Amino acid sequence: MVSQPHRQFGYFPGYMSVTHSFAIGREQCFQQIERLTKSHSLHSSESLCRLLRYLAEHSLDHPGVALKEYQIATEVLGRPVGFDPQSDSTVRVQAGRLRVKLAEYYAHEGVNDPILVEIPKGSYVLGFQLRGKTGAAITEAPRIELPETKPQVRPSNRGWVIAVLLVLLAASLVTSAFLLSRERAQPVAAQLVPAAYRLFWNRFVDGPQEPLVIFSNGSFVGRPETGMRYFNPALDARSFILDHYTGVGEVLAIHQLDRVFFLLNRPIRVKRGALFTLDDAKNNDLIFVGSPSENLTLLDIPGTREFIFKRLDSGPRKGDLAVINVHPQRGEPDYFLATPANQPTVEDYAVVALLPGLDPSRSILILAGNSTFGTQAAVEYVCREDSINKLLQRLHVSKPADLKPFEALLRVRIAHGVPVVEELVALRIRAN
Repeated sequence: MVSQPHRQFGYFPGYMSVTHSFAIGREQCFQQIERLTKSHSLHSSESLCRLLRYLAEHSLDHPGVALKEYQIATEVLGRPVGFDPQSDSTVRVQAGRLRVKLAEYYAHEGVNDPILVEIPKGSYVLGFQLRGKTGAAITEAPRIELPETKPQVRPSNRGWVIAVLLVLLAASLVTSAFLLSRERAQPVAAQLVPAAYRLFWNRFVDGPQEPLVIFSNGSFVGRPETGMRYFNPALDARSFILDHYTGVGEVLAIHQLDRVFFLLNRPIRVKRGALFTLDDAKNNDLIFVGSPSENLTLLDIPGTREFIFKRLDSGPRKGDLAVINVHPQRGEPDYFLATPANQPTVEDYAVVALLPGLDPSRSILILAGNSTFGTQAAVEYVCREDSINKLLQRLHVSKPADLKPFEALLRVRIAHGVPVVEELVALRIRAN
């Protein structure tokens, strides 16, 4: 639990003292943390809110004491005592997600907030800073005792003139500060857009029209109250198909994409797979969310060549959906399987593929998992600054023209129905 903001005030290392009028008090810091946890950007993520409160409490209570990943993992994220930060990047992933959420908040809801909260890269110590001021200290402004003055029986006209001038000067300063703050607030969103976003999403931002996002909605038969299953063309009549359901991962994925494109000042158009047409494929940059097992329109256009979704036709996992490794490299298996359907899902695989469109001037991005959790993880992977940077480094991309078609495979770890870790396990660069 976060302690109440009534303890002694301390200082963050590396922050300089400033004049008392610009000091930030502990109570203000905690009020800003609570404002963040209740914001649209963070309130739906209990784990990130818990992490933010923990980092705030530690930073204010133990200035200068670095936090260890093991400590965060076991005390905040519920990891066992055997947690190994060298092999498990959970803490780094969650911290990266929190950085993105903070940037999202200050670009939109918190654009006029006076206190900025950040997590400097390479550290888990929160920084608090007054907007427009560098090096704001976490300190309480001391009380200043004014000397006692004797009452004046007959104030002179000169005193009244000085008082009026002081009031006018104060009003002028307040007005100027307000106008300046508004002027500075305008470009905040643009400043907070990570360079990696602009680099990776350039093809979909600079196109002639908004990209089209197609999310999967599988074909089912039956009713929710009596039992539903996937449509089988060999057994079922098409007149009984239900095609208006989609997974929770796809829903959260659309939210993530919308957030990123909002930062990039580029709207997106969304369409469910059942309504997608080949004309759409010819005339738009496309982002597919969901695997071909549910996003059936992916079967009608050229797709991935290296990592293909296919149900196994033999072996102990016969009938299960797998990602086929068409050209396995040394040490790689022939296919990748998620957790069996009769067990709680703890592992999945997902494909991130950038492909040329039917029109060579267009692009297609496929974000798909074996399950809805894998799909969510694939989208989150390309919506986080840290993972985009790692992918761009692996692809040797430093400018938009360097980004060539590619196919990437992710291993996804899942806890309680939430993707928590994505690991890039295979990468293929395709020729145009």
